[in-house]
Amino acid sequence: MSEVETKEAKETKRPILLQDSADPKAVKPKDEEKGFWRRTWESWRSVVIVVAALMVVRSVVADWNDVPTGSMKPTIVEGDRIFVNKLAYGLKVPFTTIHLAHWNTPQRGEIVVFNSPEDGTRLVKRVVGLPGDEIALRNNELYINGQHLTYSDLNDNIEKEQLGTHDHSVMLSPLIRAMRDYGPKKVPAGEYFMMGDNRDNSKDSRYIGFVPLDNIVGRSSCVVLSLNYDNYYIPRWNRFFTALP
Repeated sequence: MSEVETKEAKETKRPILLQDSADPKAVKPKDEEKGFWRRTWESWRSVVIVVAALMVVRSVVADWNDVPTGSMKPTIVEGDRIFVNKLAYGLKVPFTTIHLAHWNTPQRGEIVVFNSPEDGTRLVKRVVGLPGDEIALRNNELYINGQHLTYSDLNDNIEKEQLGTHDHSVMLSPLIRAMRDYGPKKVPAGEYFMMGDNRDNSKDSRYIGFVPLDNIVGRSSCVVLSLNYDNYYIPRWNRFFTALP
């Protein structure tokens, strides 16, 4: 028998394996074998991780807050987006108000973002009274621990107020019905008395009560950007990255 005939005989006698006879169409690709949810996770894993990390940063470290009302005029106006330092006073469990650590407390005159003790609404106000302070308001002028704050007129409806180390403007609106007299009342331990710079048009601690420290989200020190709601949301470039007094 020749060498060629011997080779053909061996090929004829070789057993037929299952993989040789299987239908190629019946063999599933590896991606199909993984299942829909696993393939989806592998495709979007990087995006999900990045988004989750950003959400944690916004919850714990820093964020910005949209200001839809004029309760802090003239300091902050409608359409401002203010920077919020959420690590200013301590560290919280992400997405909660539970503190893991405290390393500072709000100081008189600082602008803070907090959740209203009345209904949980996110508000922006100025710290007026610290724990233990006695707060009184007489004809829209503040008395803290019996001491009358220093005021100076800027124009008919704007006054300058010295609150702690913060020299800032407050707006008065005589035609609006408002609480222009208050107290005296003592601020409880662990709580704060907040007021808006737009004194006659601000729902603050005169109406919602004292604000517990755990309700305070963070401190704001500047306007990041500003859009004019009354003029087709045109940017107010002059307010971008401006410090808050």
